[in-house]
Amino acid sequence: MTTVKQCIDRKPHTIFSVRPSDPVESVLILMRDHRVRAILVIDDGKLVGIVSQGDCAIKVLLPHNNPKQVLVSEVMTRNPLTVSLSNSLDECMAIMVHKHIRHLPVVEADKVVGIVSVGDMVKSIIEHQGDQIKFLETYIKGHGG
Repeated sequence: MTTVKQCIDRKPHTIFSVRPSDPVESVLILMRDHRVRAILVIDDGKLVGIVSQGDCAIKVLLPHNNPKQVLVSEVMTRNPLTVSLSNSLDECMAIMVHKHIRHLPVVEADKVVGIVSVGDMVKSIIEHQGDQIKFLETYIKGHGG
């Protein structure tokens, strides 16, 4: 069973964040420049929200609001669900499916240490399946007459 810690350790340790008082434009720039789909909102070192690509599209762009004028605090999801390093990826996937979300901030001792995404879950599943296939191939070759 893969843990969040194992997943986070395989990823770059950069955490992309904005402040609630920043314009949504800064979120969009971070998403574009770093090819991520969600940005954490951190205020005074504390996680206060998350902004997804969907939030920007539905709450800012669709109503034709100006992302330079709309503040992050107006579109962010406040007090997002979080997980810890000890959670399993199976637990994370269950949360994501049940709550219809794609990103979970990882928090330890009230400090953000990373984020896991549905993409991380899929990558982990594919790697696990690859390992199982290799095991079965070795088993068959070693025990086939």
